[in-house]
Amino acid sequence: MLEAIVALPTDMFYNTGIATYVWILSNTKAAERKGKVQLINATDLSDKMRKSLGSKRKYLTEDSIDAIVRQYGAFKETETSKLFDTQAFGYRRITVERPLQLAFYPKDETRLAVLQADKGWARLDESLQQAILDALPRFEEDKTLSRDTFKKWLKVHMDGEKLPAPAFKLLQKHLGEHDDQAEVCRTKGQPEPNPDLRDNENVPLGEDIQAYFAREVTPHVPDAWIDESKKDEQDGQVGIVGYEIPFNRHFYQYVPPRPLEEIDADLDQVSREIMGLLAEVHA
Repeated sequence: MLEAIVALPTDMFYNTGIATYVWILSNTKAAERKGKVQLINATDLSDKMRKSLGSKRKYLTEDSIDAIVRQYGAFKETETSKLFDTQAFGYRRITVERPLQLAFYPKDETRLAVLQADKGWARLDESLQQAILDALPRFEEDKTLSRDTFKKWLKVHMDGEKLPAPAFKLLQKHLGEHDDQAEVCRTKGQPEPNPDLRDNENVPLGEDIQAYFAREVTPHVPDAWIDESKKDEQDGQVGIVGYEIPFNRHFYQYVPPRPLEEIDADLDQVSREIMGLLAEVHA
């Protein structure tokens, strides 16, 4: 239904100075507009008001409005009018997961102090607290790169005291830390994702997500995978469909910087003015 979007100048309305856009919708598109979207850049088509009204400092003249309408009606590519396929702005946002790899530090005094200051620790039975605190110093090493090993060793040295899941989760939170050299943590044989390393990728609509992933993600993080449970509600495919219209990118015009000679001349002039002011102060 979207036929065109017109970017208006800033400072057009009383209560805001931000950029605003007019969206033109139609459920009876002309044949040449079907499957297309027109972007019109009218940000330079404005005159300044003689007197500001709040944030409103600019307005569109009748000539400017007429120029916008003509561009819309012409439906052609120009410097201020661009035509795109409707899918050009669409993407599928996929969730990229990486495995949880934890190193545990059972004898780290700072970590142990933070553990015991946690509110969750206070809710544990005193007997369980003591069993954990007695078991941790018995580790042979200051660091272990396997969660399974840490858990098994802890249970062995807790003198028969059971280790509930909430208690171990608390230990993992304070004594565990991501380490690329650590063993991958698994549940039912499958690698657990690390929420701190979770990321998203926007795959252009129409592109195969697996091909995109192999090209853009795997070479940089070979242990990553796509969370295929995150699917779009409308079509049921992997990846949440979204749209982004980067207006400035499509109408960007490069403006070369001033020559260095001009900049140096300005700096010299400013330096002379500063020296003159300092001379007046000392005089």
